[in-house]
Amino acid sequence: MLKLPKTIKMVITDFDGIVTDNCVYINDDFSMSRKLNFKDIMAFYILKRNGIKIGIISGEKNSAIETLSERFGVDEVYQKIRVKIDILKNILEKYNLTEEEYLYIGDDVNDIECLEYAKYKITVPHAVSKVKNIKNIQITENKAGDGAFREVADCLTD
Repeated sequence: MLKLPKTIKMVITDFDGIVTDNCVYINDDFSMSRKLNFKDIMAFYILKRNGIKIGIISGEKNSAIETLSERFGVDEVYQKIRVKIDILKNILEKYNLTEEEYLYIGDDVNDIECLEYAKYKITVPHAVSKVKNIKNIQITENKAGDGAFREVADCLTD
């Protein structure tokens, strides 16, 4: 069970491996697609309905991020970002957020700097070992793409 304070005003997350199951499907035309779980999609609605801002910092660019951003009014979206820490710091400054007011969710090596910087940090069960070994990181019970993002939303809004 995640332990998060009610002071959280913004959830900042990686996308693939958190909201998706970390798999891509390569279509005949070489385009890629991803599977999303409606529990995780509903989490965007739940967070927004409860006044919690959402930021996505993704190493990849994909249409699923754009679709969710448009549909649910995601506050900050950054795609094709390899070094995420500068983006995270810019978001925190833009919204004047303290360490008590945001959390970061990530699962791979390109999230480590952000996870180490954040006071409240969350990952998923299949994350790489280097992430799961970060001091004070919390691990969701649900897998990525199978309710992990929703688990965070429910914890913040219950």
